[in-house]
Amino acid sequence: MSFRIQPPAPSRPNRCQLFGPGSRPQIFEKMAASAADVINLDLEDSVAPDDKPEARRNIIQAIRDVDWGDKYLSARINGLDTPYWYRDVVDLLEQAGDRLDQIMIPKVGCAADVYAVDALVAAIEAAKGRKKPISLEVIIESAAGIAHVEEIAAASPRLHAMSLGAADFAASMGMQTTGIGGTQENYYMLREGAQHWSDPWHWAQAAIVAACRTHGVLPVDGPFGDFSDDEGFRAQARRSATLGMVGKWAIHPKQVALCNEVFTPSEEQVTEAREILAAMEKAKAEGAGATVYKGRLVDIASIKQAEVIVRQSEMIAG
Repeated sequence: MSFRIQPPAPSRPNRCQLFGPGSRPQIFEKMAASAADVINLDLEDSVAPDDKPEARRNIIQAIRDVDWGDKYLSARINGLDTPYWYRDVVDLLEQAGDRLDQIMIPKVGCAADVYAVDALVAAIEAAKGRKKPISLEVIIESAAGIAHVEEIAAASPRLHAMSLGAADFAASMGMQTTGIGGTQENYYMLREGAQHWSDPWHWAQAAIVAACRTHGVLPVDGPFGDFSDDEGFRAQARRSATLGMVGKWAIHPKQVALCNEVFTPSEEQVTEAREILAAMEKAKAEGAGATVYKGRLVDIASIKQAEVIVRQSEMIAG
């Protein structure tokens, strides 16, 4: 372990982030009643340009009027390359009250993007006497974003989470695909005449996880476009969870249950993790630094792995 201790990420469930366009206020009550941990009310890609002012008003009213329960409530503003984003931030923070928890910044390409929003948020909070600080989430969806991912992760103490936006990321990288996440037909290897598909998103996800874990930020997988393909969604979500991501977006209500299924440690995983911790406690009491559990070696590193699963389970249960 480095002398500089890796800071912990925020301790809150983030298994599923359910998105809904601000131009469809009729779905807000259903979103609030869902099993998603985080609600993302969208002002960006899902809202047509002519509808953005009305969508902003809809979201402000919903933040004030809808009973969001214990949801972590987030609003995705428009990109910093548009004329909409500053008004999104100003109106949300000046008019929506204190129920809003987070602002999501799309298409972040460098730390300065985060700084710009952070500075505006701080000024409004000070002017309005806001008691609860707004957190930030950024979306990495460009070549610049992934190239600068670590400086972005370190850009602000407000930064709680970072997501991968697969569609815009693919476009920025010039990838020959129209799919949003998942397996890509032409991204395969040949062995003895058989095709074996690998994961074209793996390296970007791993870079995001490493940057986030270095700076105490929650790493989150983004959308899976084919909401008719439950098994494809599960497969990508399981890869993301194995890499260290804590959750995934749901762009359709049916994906909420899939997110929670994958990113909630199973009873078997938790039981095994607790057994490993117990076995290591016994080994330490006997003066040993390692022991054997179910035919495999476990040691100090195994304790850290098991503790991740146990802590995650306890946090979700709590």
